[in-house]
Amino acid sequence: MAERGRGTAPWRNRRVLFGGGVLLLLIIVALAAPLIAPHDPLEQDLLSSFAPPFWRPGADPGHLLGTDSLGRDILSRLVYGARVALTVALVAATLAAALGTVLGLFAGYVRGPADAVISRLVDVWMSFPPVLLSVVLAAVVGAGLKAVILAIIFVDWTRFCRIVRAEVLVQREQDYVTAAVTIGLGRARVLRTEILPNLLPTLLVLLSLEMGIAVIVEAILSFVGLSVASDAPTWGGLIQEGRLYIHQAWWMMALPMLCIIVTVLGFNALGDGLRETLDPVLRR
Repeated sequence: MAERGRGTAPWRNRRVLFGGGVLLLLIIVALAAPLIAPHDPLEQDLLSSFAPPFWRPGADPGHLLGTDSLGRDILSRLVYGARVALTVALVAATLAAALGTVLGLFAGYVRGPADAVISRLVDVWMSFPPVLLSVVLAAVVGAGLKAVILAIIFVDWTRFCRIVRAEVLVQREQDYVTAAVTIGLGRARVLRTEILPNLLPTLLVLLSLEMGIAVIVEAILSFVGLSVASDAPTWGGLIQEGRLYIHQAWWMMALPMLCIIVTVLGFNALGDGLRETLDPVLRR
């Protein structure tokens, strides 16, 4: 029996609703960070360091999720950390998708030496552990948000390229493509108007999954000090700091980890839900 949600509109799928809700919440928090955050995320108050969160005895009403070792408000730092996570998720994933899609379309449709070169490059690139390669690239380019985005693009374009190429190999043999070529449409127009529209559902699924991967990679790079400036709030940086005080204030590490887990689960649920509702095979 088919699962509920298959063959229905995407917004009626529970996974799409959950994933879309997480994405929408992340966007709202990132855009409205100055309004939502109760304090300046960089403001220090050493007299209020290690204040516990609201559910523990001795909590400070002015710091709902407590403070870190320098007295900075954890809630405010989590809110501003969402900005970095969202920026990396949207920009890096979109650019990686664009690069991989263009190369995949070209390789799958043109074939010949170009296909052989691109396919071998993808095989070699994917033979390296992606996280390790991201760390190396970020270290070479230099610390900073741009370095993180570039590292993710250079590593993850291969996922899109391989899948798009495989889809194009199937699509180019279909009758509608043959008819388009017969009436004189050029390669670029066939790819743009005939093949690419049929790949959009697959690309949407891959993009949503890639955004979750980008969040994890950014957290890892910020954990090792290769993301934004060390004092700027990032979820990975909060985890790195929190691990130093895990026995004294465990929530400093647990709260950013929870943000990452919920965000990644949301993106994965969105991708799975879109696949269920947009994939013609699963809709049967």
